[in-house]
Amino acid sequence: MSKLSHVGLWCLATSVYFFPVPLSAGCLISDAAPDTQGRFKVHLDAACMPAEREAHAVDADALLTALKRGETVDLNGVLIRGDVVLDTLPVVTAPPALAELIGPQEKEVRVVAGGVSIVNSIVQGRIVHRSPDGTLVFGGPVTFTGTTFQQMVDLSRAVFTQPVLLGGAVFLAEGYFVQGRFLREVTGEKTAFGRHTRFHRSRFEGPVTFEQSGFSGLAEFLEVRFDRDANFARTYFKLGTGFSGAQFSGLADFSEALFDGDAFFTFTQFDGDAFFRRVTFRAVADFDDAQFNGREDFSKAFFEKGPQFTRARRSGSSQALGIENPQIQYAITLSLLVFSAVLIAYLVRSR
Repeated sequence: MSKLSHVGLWCLATSVYFFPVPLSAGCLISDAAPDTQGRFKVHLDAACMPAEREAHAVDADALLTALKRGETVDLNGVLIRGDVVLDTLPVVTAPPALAELIGPQEKEVRVVAGGVSIVNSIVQGRIVHRSPDGTLVFGGPVTFTGTTFQQMVDLSRAVFTQPVLLGGAVFLAEGYFVQGRFLREVTGEKTAFGRHTRFHRSRFEGPVTFEQSGFSGLAEFLEVRFDRDANFARTYFKLGTGFSGAQFSGLADFSEALFDGDAFFTFTQFDGDAFFRRVTFRAVADFDDAQFNGREDFSKAFFEKGPQFTRARRSGSSQALGIENPQIQYAITLSLLVFSAVLIAYLVRSR
């Protein structure tokens, strides 16, 4: 190759390095920095290339700055870098409006004043509130629909005063909501939960649905209170699942759910109707000391190892235990296993 050709290639390479190809102007739909009209807003088009999405990535520090200023967070289709450590939010004196939500024993109270909407996005770092003596209050709605969380999400000891939307979200790691209070509805259809999910001692004061969702790891709903209807229909539980000590005041619907691992409903109280129609239990199904005060329906349920109802208090209006037609049961199981296989493939590919 001639010296002139080498010079030409060097010029081309340096021009690309120092003068990169500009990003598509159509990728960024909307952009508002913190403290701009009270909103931190970044919307990217679904057709953005990976390099464009990287270029418009949102840093965790910028997100925290918006939260500290009381801004409404509105992110769509973005990439969020870094850990969002909510313990760094300032501690506030609980206003009178929160008196009924915050007990006098709470030493630290932090407030997210505006709504938080992170949809169709990828969160690379953790989102955590790890204060053992504090409470985190969300004053606005929380929306995570269609978002993938690659690391731990720990919103334990949080109070959600407005609706929580999780539909289509993917939690690849831990999802902890221990001792949480959900004052309004929680909507989480087709949500994928990762290796460990905990709602231990949480309270749902509004209706909650996790219909057609998947729990690929341990799922803990121990001592949880459901004040309204709870919908777990057609939901897949891969590993051990615990609802022991939980209290269902409204309808508890587990119709056509699949429990691959051990399922524990010991000391669970069902004050409303309990539907377990066509449920598949492939391991231990323990209802010892459970209390059924409403109608109970276990019609066409399948127990591979046989159910346990020692000392359980059964209602007078119940459907007898039965085994579903194998072909129908296998069809239900297959559909849930397909969902699980897609989730597992996604988890493996994302690592």
